[in-house]
Amino acid sequence: MQLSERQAHIAEMLRQSDFIGVEELARHFRVTTQTVRRDLNLLCERGLARRVHGGIQRVHTSGNVAYAWRQVLNNEAKLMIAQTVARHVPDGVSLSFSIGTTPELVSNALLEHQHLKIFTNNLNIAFQACANPTFEVTVAGGRLRNEDRDVMGNGMEALFSAYKVDIGIYGVAGVDEDGTLLDFYEEEVRARQMIRENSRSAFLVLDHTKFGRAAHVRGGRIDEATKVFCDRPPPPGIRALLEQSGTQLVLCDGDRTP
Repeated sequence: MQLSERQAHIAEMLRQSDFIGVEELARHFRVTTQTVRRDLNLLCERGLARRVHGGIQRVHTSGNVAYAWRQVLNNEAKLMIAQTVARHVPDGVSLSFSIGTTPELVSNALLEHQHLKIFTNNLNIAFQACANPTFEVTVAGGRLRNEDRDVMGNGMEALFSAYKVDIGIYGVAGVDEDGTLLDFYEEEVRARQMIRENSRSAFLVLDHTKFGRAAHVRGGRIDEATKVFCDRPPPPGIRALLEQSGTQLVLCDGDRTP
């Protein structure tokens, strides 16, 4: 179920506050309290919030933000990144996709392409890619992680090690100030590394909020990618690393390359 613009805005507002009241939201959006309550009920059904007396409360998690949250957070920036990446992918190539909301949006932006070969451990991406009858889609086998709808473990490793693809597309939970890539689970790091190692070109897709974001599992570096796609310029130290390594930085605000 897709969120409306107002519902996505409410979700963004909730990131900055532990509680938002119905009356406050009704005044802010100039709608009735009944309309606001319908919006809040949907956000709670999606697992983005919890109803409390007079409004909604943010749901706190110990690990990564829930997938449903990640699908709406910074969505405009992620869409811009996805549309830019699509212009860097020619027809007829093979691609590996990792988990994550930004790679998922990239796969959606590629649906107008022709004769792509898609390899992924993410069922969201696989089902989406099947909408194009010219695509060939290969998925990993094994046990799913329910919320993220992805396959980890031996099935994921068997898939990504069996093919050498033209382009690997992967995201990341965070980037440390020294350029180290960070995630919340060891298996997510392993999936990302296997995609990069088995791709002729590696595209890292991330929005600016990932710079300096804390996550505790280290694996790989930002300057190992062939191209880095981001909506805003990275911090100066990261930018210097990319320039020294020869990694191409693509700023997705009109597809200009610095």
